[in-house]
Formats: sequence, structure tokens, C-alpha cells
Amino acid sequence: MQQYLDLCRRIIDEGEWVTNQRTGKRCLTVINADLTYNVAANELPLITTRQSYWKAAIAELLGYIRGYDSAEDFRKLGTKSWDANANDNDAWLANPCRRGVDDMGRVYGVQGRHWRTPEGGEVDQLAKLVDNLSRGIDDRGELLSFYNPGEFHLGCLRPCMHTHTFSLLGDTLYLTSYQRSCDVPLGLNFNQVQVFTLLRLIAQITGLKPGGAYHKIVNAHIYEDQLQLMRDVQLKREPYPLPRLEINPDIRTLKDLETWVTLDDFKVEGYRHHPAIAYPFSV
Repeated sequence: MQQYLDLCRRIIDEGEWVTNQRTGKRCLTVINADLTYNVAANELPLITTRQSYWKAAIAELLGYIRGYDSAEDFRKLGTKSWDANANDNDAWLANPCRRGVDDMGRVYGVQGRHWRTPEGGEVDQLAKLVDNLSRGIDDRGELLSFYNPGEFHLGCLRPCMHTHTFSLLGDTLYLTSYQRSCDVPLGLNFNQVQVFTLLRLIAQITGLKPGGAYHKIVNAHIYEDQLQLMRDVQLKREPYPLPRLEINPDIRTLKDLETWVTLDDFKVEGYRHHPAIAYPFSV
């Protein structure tokens, strides 16, 4: 929590105003932020200075793991986080590659599970790294990347959290996640929970111990219409201790994650929080 609050204060104190071309809104912006999560101690980085809807974050992560490309499939898992980008994004609505209502195109998990090769084949990045790590192999390239510039025109949104790199030391697994752009009041809490949960899940299905997760953000910003709520409400609240995330131990394989796992297989314990804050969302 302290890392999160320190970043928010840094943006307010040191940030520069930048107008975002996609949204047309101004953002207070800083470059380079590094956050660390103690996954080994099960200290879930869930925001406590406002209510956070952690289930939607995990549902979205499950959709990425399954390679979903439809907002409808994400809704069935328990999150509406892709509704706006799939259906209310003017540039995507005018894109001839869009296949209809709820279509997201080739974004995020599609790239992670079905990266297309020049020869017409596909690379399943996630299956490769799970297979290697399950056998104790770290080839220094255990990467899951969603960032495919050659197919940006085929999706509704470039990935913000674009690459996850897994590293193995002995029987302990580490994760470094890279994010090019971050809406700190709204998006970051989703992203924190997903980085933490991704390491926990991959460690669990590969039979490894989770270590630390390292979250690197390039462009961290607060939109102009979010600033007052952050400065005058959220930053005046005292944080509570971090909760714990419990995951169904019966989840043992990647196939489990692809087939039967639901939000009922995740529980957060000890979550105390302040009231919710209705931050504006920018499409």
C-alpha cells in the first residue's frame, strides 16, 4: 500500500501535464515507477484506501490465460472490463477488422496463446513456459508477451501491461511484469492483483515456490478528472494491513485454468477497506 500511495503523491508533486491523444484528456504524468510484491509471504497488493473489486481483476486474468477475444466471454467469467473498449471505442467501431458486437480482436491473451508466425503457424507462449518451468528449465526467455506491433490494427487496444518474464532460481519462481502505460487511480490496482495472482498460479501449476513479483511501469499517470478525488479523498485515508489470497489447491495444471476454474476458486481473507471511490474511466 505504501508503494502505491507514494507513487500517487509523486505524480501529484512531480508530474507534468500531458494531453493524451486517444482520450483527448490531460494527465499528470511521471516516467518510470517500480513496485515490488511479496508473493512468498502472500501479501496481496489490494488497495485498502478504497474498496477494490478484486474478483474482476482475477476474472480478466483468467480470460487472458484462456486467450479470449470477446467481451462476452469476459463477462461470463465475471468482469465487464472489456465492454467499453470492444463496443464504445469509436476507432475500433470504424475498423473493418472488427467482427461485430463484443469483438476485441487480437489483443492480450490472443497474442499470448495464439501468436501467429510468418509461416502461418502459431506459438503458444504460455504453454511453452509452463512446460519448461514444470521441468525446472529456465532458458532466460520464459516470456509471455502480448505486444505485437504487426497486429495492432487487428485489435481494439494496444496492451498496457504487455510482457511478463518468469525467472527460476532453484525451486523459487519470480516474475517481472512490464507496463507501458498505467491509469494509476483505476487500472493499477487491477494490474497489481493480476501480477501477484499470475505468479501464484504459475508457481502452483508448475510445482514451484512463489518468490517476489517486480512490476515496472513506464508512463504512470492520473487523469485530470481523477485528480481531485485522489488528492482530496483517497490520499487522506489511512491504509489498512494487506489481505491474503487463497487459491484452490486442486488447480494443478494449465488445462485446469483453461477449463473448470471460476472465481469461486479464489478467496481474499482479511480485507479491510475504506468506501469505494467512483473514479472516471477513460475509453
